[in-house]
Amino acid sequence: MSTVTPVTEQLLRAMALPAPGGDSKDGRGRVLVVAGCTGLPGAVLLSANAALRAGTGKLQLAVCRDLAIPLGIAVPEALVIGLPQTEDGNIDRAGADGLALRAGSSDAVLAGPGMIEDAETQAVVTALVRGAAQAALVLDAGSLIAVRADPGLTRMRASPAVLTPHAGEMAQLLGQDREAIEADPLAAARQASERFGTVTVMKGSRTHIVTPDGRAWCYEAGHVGLAISGSGDTLAGIMVGLLARGAAPETAALWSVYAHGEAGRRLGRRHGGIGYLAREIPGELPAILAGVSA
Repeated sequence: MSTVTPVTEQLLRAMALPAPGGDSKDGRGRVLVVAGCTGLPGAVLLSANAALRAGTGKLQLAVCRDLAIPLGIAVPEALVIGLPQTEDGNIDRAGADGLALRAGSSDAVLAGPGMIEDAETQAVVTALVRGAAQAALVLDAGSLIAVRADPGLTRMRASPAVLTPHAGEMAQLLGQDREAIEADPLAAARQASERFGTVTVMKGSRTHIVTPDGRAWCYEAGHVGLAISGSGDTLAGIMVGLLARGAAPETAALWSVYAHGEAGRRLGRRHGGIGYLAREIPGELPAILAGVSA
């Protein structure tokens, strides 16, 4: 399948998000975010706020022990679970079985923002993916180590996981040079979707979204100011929030990429170009999502 469809507001209106499920927070889903290390606690905060601004009803944050109280104060809307941690300040595999159980009772799970790529993360994410068999799933950043180690980990899921690599991460996933990925990001996204059975969001100045069955979209209207630390964490948070609301994986991916890009454009106009912060992106989301849905 060679056709690549542009991601536009008109396209999204034909792929409407699920309506909020009544007046209860249970109707908008339960999110579990497994993320962070002592060196990158902000990644948890960024993805958490984005998930809430995307409209999820309940939020749980699973983080290494030293981050639990600070993040509980920073995100008072969330239930925060402090997990065993390694000497490096990463989540220890000793918490993997408990996380797998929590994943099984969640509607959508995000793993990876701010996590160290090591054997502990690989073990934690592997257990999490297996425990989240019935939950929607986004794998970002550090969690991709588990997919590299076992390409079959995501392939047999009833509903495809969403992978969100940038060019460097995609090069590692596919065992190719970064230059080859940057030369043909669409081909890389297609290869990843086929290999891992995922909806693949190939991030870049032009973002490509490809499903396991070969459907492909491209978003070209983003803003240069989005090339900042933490931007990808917010994108992953938007995705898991929309998945929790009941959106299909490709629908959540397309809406998230568009909303993220439009947030960047609005912030760029307001701040005179570059220089806005990733933490400012989530605040733009409710108006953008409502405007497209109107």
